[in-house]
Formats: sequence, C-alpha cells, structure tokens
Amino acid sequence: MTAFSDGQSTSLSELHLLLTYECNYECDHCFVWGGPSQGGTMTEETIEHILEEAVKLGTIVWIYFEGGEPFLYYELLCSGVQMARQHGFKVGIVSNASWATTESSALQCLQPFSGEVEDLSISDDDYHGCGDGPRHTLIARQAARQLDIPVDFISIAAAKAVEEQAGKARIPAGESRVVYRGRAAEKLASLVPAKPWEQFDKCPWEDLRYPQRVHVDVYGNLHICQGISIGNLIEQSLTDIMANYDPDTHPIVGPLLAGGPAEIVNQYKLSHPAACADACHLCYLARCELRDRFAEVLTPGQMYGAI
Repeated sequence: MTAFSDGQSTSLSELHLLLTYECNYECDHCFVWGGPSQGGTMTEETIEHILEEAVKLGTIVWIYFEGGEPFLYYELLCSGVQMARQHGFKVGIVSNASWATTESSALQCLQPFSGEVEDLSISDDDYHGCGDGPRHTLIARQAARQLDIPVDFISIAAAKAVEEQAGKARIPAGESRVVYRGRAAEKLASLVPAKPWEQFDKCPWEDLRYPQRVHVDVYGNLHICQGISIGNLIEQSLTDIMANYDPDTHPIVGPLLAGGPAEIVNQYKLSHPAACADACHLCYLARCELRDRFAEVLTPGQMYGAI
C-alpha cells in the first residue's frame, strides 16, 4: 500500500490510458484536442510498463483504453486489453464507434473483447459524426450486447441546449454538460452565458487531493486533470509519484485547492476575461498563459492545441 505525502493511503483505483491523441473526428467539445492531424501513440512496451507499475502500486482495479480514438490502432488495442487482463485488471474502452459500419463488421471488431472487456463506453451525441443510415453507435451497442459486453453511451448535451435551460439549471436527461477546456474553450465557450470570473473559486470536477483516477498519455505523463501532470511514468515509478504527491505545493493543483481557478489568476497575477463559461474555461485560459513557466506540469502540447 502506498501513502501520499500526508500519510493517507492512496485511493487511486483507475488508470485511463490515452492510447493515442489521433482521432478520425475533430469534435468541438474535445478537451484533449483529438483529431486526424494529432500525433502520438503508445507502444506495447509502454503499455506493459504502465501495467507493471499499476501492479506494483497495488490499488489499481480498472484499466481504461481511450484516446483520441483507440480503435484506430486496433491491433495495439487488442494487445493492450489482453495484457491488462493477464495482469488481473478489469478493462474498459471508450470509443466513438465509427468502426461499426454494419452489424457484421461491428461483431467482428468486438469479438476479441467478449469476456475481456467489462465496460464499453460509446460516445453518442451531436458532436460526434454518425454518417448516413443507422447510427454507428446503435450498431455498436447492439453488437456488444450480442457478445455480452457491458455497454453504455456517453452523451454530451449541446451547448445551446444547456443555454436554453440555463434558467432552470437543467440539462437533457441522460446527458452530461460540456466542460469548456481544450477545443471546447475555443469553439463553444462563447455559446453560453458567461459568469464573473471571481465566482469560480473551486474545481467542481476532480478530486485533486485524493484522486481515484488519473490519465496516462502516450509520453507517460500522469494527468490528474487533462493537461495537468503530477509526474511521468517513464521517468519515475507510479508508486513514487503517488507517495511524493503533495497537492498543496503543486504549482497548479495547490492554487486550485486553495481557491479554484480564480486563485490561479490571483496568485500568478494573470490577465483574464471579465467573465467565463465555467470554472474549466477560466482554469484552461490561466494554464495556457502559464505554460512557458510550468512546462513540465502543463504538458503535453496536444492538450493545449499544438499539432
């Protein structure tokens, strides 16, 4: 069992592997800036190294394969899933299901994951392309059910739909709210009513002090939130990273815990708009301004729109 620097045992139970930054879609809401022009893909050696580190930590239960679009590197994905299962982990995959063009092709694609994958999460909303005819997502879900692969949809509500219901603070049932970081900060933030930046005095999404999940990218960066690294698994063991993790002294996490994105602005005396779409929007803008100062923490460039 590994402990944080304050002596409390780590609660980390999930590693989400960003298998690639490449994606066949270029969705406006994507906070990792995935797209056809993005580079960076894991190797089998990197995956095996990450899994071995997860075993050593002793608290990891789930391994997720995400992207980008992980099915773009199908053989690597199959190999990674098999390795994760051999190490005793539960396995999940997040995909846009663009590969499910027909029922037969979807069944063939998913067959290797039957009995291996315990959660297939399919992105299904207006931000993702769906082609003509039956939606690929519906075909993929039906194929997964035939193969007894647990499957569900991830749906992001359109920014305009949320805006229309803003007075009641509701979003459509079964959908999640856009978070305005990454590409969403550039493409979608202007579509919703802005709020005074000073009110964003906490991080509403992540458990920054005792995280239960983190993302690992193709370069080994360990993201406590996409674009905020707390270490690198190629350079340091996962056990050491978690044992030495001190959120209060981290140059970005510390201010977030003390007073949210507004505190990052105040502490580093940053320029800022008078109002922002949400806390993530202000945090993202502040981090973009601080990247040169904290290059090892606010990394990699893909998370900030670099191709």
